[in-house]
Amino acid sequence: MFKHLSFLVVLLSLAGCQSAYYNAMEKVGIHKRDILVDRVESARDAQGEAQEEFKSALEELSSVINFDGGDIQSVYNTLNDQYLSSKEAAEQVSTKIDKIESVAQALFEEWEQEITQYSSAKFKQTSQSQLRQTKLSYAKLVRSMRRSEQKMAPVLISLNDNVLFLKHNLNASAINAIGLEFKSLQKEIKILVSEVNKSIAESNKFIDELNK
Repeated sequence: MFKHLSFLVVLLSLAGCQSAYYNAMEKVGIHKRDILVDRVESARDAQGEAQEEFKSALEELSSVINFDGGDIQSVYNTLNDQYLSSKEAAEQVSTKIDKIESVAQALFEEWEQEITQYSSAKFKQTSQSQLRQTKLSYAKLVRSMRRSEQKMAPVLISLNDNVLFLKHNLNASAINAIGLEFKSLQKEIKILVSEVNKSIAESNKFIDELNK
């Protein structure tokens, strides 16, 4: 019971911090809509960076399976660094999507409250229509972002498997075993790249709609 209570207190505290942040930003002329646009742009860029990290990891893995002599330990270290960079980039994407959802929820709640303040039926109807359309576009955007995010998880698992296997088997046999799994990972990363490109396109479309 106390654990649940503590968790609730943390959530309320975070919500309070977010609310205070949005209020402070609004006082200097930066509204929730502006913050949402900024966070969508940030998440879009993070996805692009993650995409490049995964491509680099695939290239590094390709160089591993084409290894023709030298220091295998050095090869492992480079591949492990690339895996860690990919993992960090993926975590950044997840964090930034969470931040988008946070400000979007606050924006929509505020928008709904302000609609009730209209005395003009025409303005009220127009605003309701705009809110519905924005929510639909936003839902499509987040679904696309989450799909690309989900595609990163199995790729990271595969990369980690290859890195761990090489770590404990620094020999030609390990490299041959990794080579057998390469095509499967190559396919996963190709799908990931495609999903990220779709998500980036959705991000740009959503930003354009908000900036109209």
